[in-house]
Amino acid sequence: MKCLIAALFALVCAITAPASAQTAPFDLTGPSLRIQVTHAGQTLPISRVPNLSAGDRLSIKAELPADQSAHYLLVAAFLRGATNPPPKDWFFQAETWTKKGRDGLSITVPSGARQIILFLAPQTGGDFKTLVDAVRGRPGAFVRAAQDLNQAALDRARLDSFLGAIHRLDPGDPARFEAVPPLLARSLAIKLNTDCLQRQVDLQAACLTQNRDSLVLSDGHSATITEALAGTPADLAMQIAATPQGGLGYYSPYIAVVRDVVRILGAFQTAQYQYIPALGLLRDDLIGLLLNAAPSFHSPYSVLVTALPMVDAPQIPPLRAARPDPLCIAAPRLTLPVEGAPLVYATPFAHNMALRLKRRDGTTIDLPARADAEAGGYRIDTAGLDLATLPPTAQGVLHGRWGFTAFDGPAFRLQTPTGWNWFPGGGSAVVGRVDAVTLAGGAATCVEGVSLRHPSGRIEPVTWSANAAGDLTIKLPLEKARPGAATLLIATTGQATPATLPLTLFNEASAIDALTLRPGDMEGELAGARLDAVARVMVGDLAFTPGALTRRDGRDHLILATPAPVFLTQGQTAPAKVTLKDGRVLTTTATIAAPRLRPEVIARTVARPPSLLTLADETALPHDATLTFSLRADHFDGRETIVVANADGTAVTTLVPGTDIMLQNARTLVATLAPARVFGPSIYGPLRYRVIQDGTPSPWQPLATLVRLPDITRAACSPDGCAITGARLFLIHSAGALTVPEGFTGTSLSVPTPLLHLSDAPAITATLQQTPAQ
Repeated sequence: MKCLIAALFALVCAITAPASAQTAPFDLTGPSLRIQVTHAGQTLPISRVPNLSAGDRLSIKAELPADQSAHYLLVAAFLRGATNPPPKDWFFQAETWTKKGRDGLSITVPSGARQIILFLAPQTGGDFKTLVDAVRGRPGAFVRAAQDLNQAALDRARLDSFLGAIHRLDPGDPARFEAVPPLLARSLAIKLNTDCLQRQVDLQAACLTQNRDSLVLSDGHSATITEALAGTPADLAMQIAATPQGGLGYYSPYIAVVRDVVRILGAFQTAQYQYIPALGLLRDDLIGLLLNAAPSFHSPYSVLVTALPMVDAPQIPPLRAARPDPLCIAAPRLTLPVEGAPLVYATPFAHNMALRLKRRDGTTIDLPARADAEAGGYRIDTAGLDLATLPPTAQGVLHGRWGFTAFDGPAFRLQTPTGWNWFPGGGSAVVGRVDAVTLAGGAATCVEGVSLRHPSGRIEPVTWSANAAGDLTIKLPLEKARPGAATLLIATTGQATPATLPLTLFNEASAIDALTLRPGDMEGELAGARLDAVARVMVGDLAFTPGALTRRDGRDHLILATPAPVFLTQGQTAPAKVTLKDGRVLTTTATIAAPRLRPEVIARTVARPPSLLTLADETALPHDATLTFSLRADHFDGRETIVVANADGTAVTTLVPGTDIMLQNARTLVATLAPARVFGPSIYGPLRYRVIQDGTPSPWQPLATLVRLPDITRAACSPDGCAITGARLFLIHSAGALTVPEGFTGTSLSVPTPLLHLSDAPAITATLQQTPAQ
């Protein structure tokens, strides 16, 4: 017993030793077995068979060297459960040292079998019977051993795939050392120490492969449920695992399975036999056996134990697409990103894999697919594929065979670089800053690069990104660019020439702060910045054209004119489109404010000093006169002010209550205007007014035509004309056929008629009265 404990201690310590130890747990090369499986008339090498079925025909042959001196007995045993010993006729043997035995075994999986376990036992007397009795005596132990050996072999395959790929990396390529290990770890479900990627390149491989047996992570597809067996060897193994030599209890599924096999087979050691677990490494139709202890050819003899795949229904790999994004079918190294089943990378169980695509005409094509753990998916061979036969977006399904069973994997969306038309999806290119535009309608996954051809012809690469919807967001460095016609050049995989898209580079766009309309008005007001660039505003079917532009309160204010009154009511809002002069269209919302006050002039009186000139036009207002006028509206509150201005707004005065305005009643007010006092001597022409009530102005309305009159001190008329004397005679435009020269400075003038036309308003006639006799 002491010898057994010592041997087991050494064995478990070897399995759980840290990476600094020189010996790997399974590092001794044992013999190989050549195995083929025939199912429903189809034969596959054992490396492609993840599970067996009742009725499968197995060809099992030991591959031993020609000078093999030790005679091995090859024994195959079928198992049918932990509590149901197999019948004796479920055991088969081949004496490998004989001519007949060298041909191996040809056996059929019986109905009801669940596992098959293989033994290579040194020739001794009664060896076959001893093995049969051992298995039939404790079938549950060998059922568990078969499960664990299969699990350990699958875990070891993942581990070896990871280590092999790491060692194949070129130390002189730091970029690959940074990019590949995470993909390998994800594909093979291997624990990755990311700190290793921060070390020097020549130290990264050694760091990544430390504690190699603890790198394997749980994998739901290949895992089996392990159950602890009672007994001294099992308890002792777990105790040893907690010691420094045993790895201080450091856990991984691979270590746990190996420990499980050791303690199970350790329980069977007798004075004559000891059982050594052998991990099977699959390569075509060969299973290479790896041993964790040197076999003994004297008492106790070493029996090598390995297992074949379980007899069970096929467990189709749960492959899933690692990303939902579409892929470019024209990519030179097209890879379908898949995850969820590490065994497709570590074993050839999944074979004859292909990507099935549907053409435009409804037919399908299969493209060969190869699992590549470094790429994180299946590499697709697109050689000879005619892209013109595919729709712009094609659906592809990864499919193949899992052992003998056909299966379909995940579906993928694949885009071709042809058949698309890019169009602006949003944003505008404004010079003087870094701006961004969005493009839609193209195969974003096939875009290799984007450049901007400036109006000057200079071509500049730009930064771009694609979103999940397939749109491109392009950042344009326009800090020093000039406005004008530019072009986006979109380089696409598989296309010799880039796609082009015209792009206009604009100056800073107008900014719309507010659009205010009032019921019944034939105008509106737009507030914002750079409103001089506005060409038109549409509110529904109502078109507005730009009018007077003023600036106050730090903002532009643009008056908009429309040929019809606004039909909306107070409190409503309406969508509006503002078209700029460069063609851009901005959107805003029109707010319908309260109706304006709409006063009307109901009476007027002009009082002026005595004069020899009489004006026939009632709307004419002599410059030296005083105008008193009355207004009527729905309601006045006495706080109103009246703004009077000339046509272009260069002369403005405000009449205020108490000084210039008196309220007669709630509907009528009377105002007084003295033009000479408020406007000075140089203002003339049409005057308009608006009433400001509670801060809201009424529409502009005509008030009078301001005219300056010459100061005529004497007029003597006869049938032939009039002789006049006075000052400012240049304010006379004409009299009959006589036109007064511009800049006339004389003080006397002869005119053919007493009807004078004034310079300030030639359409208005002033009648000259003769000077009264003294």
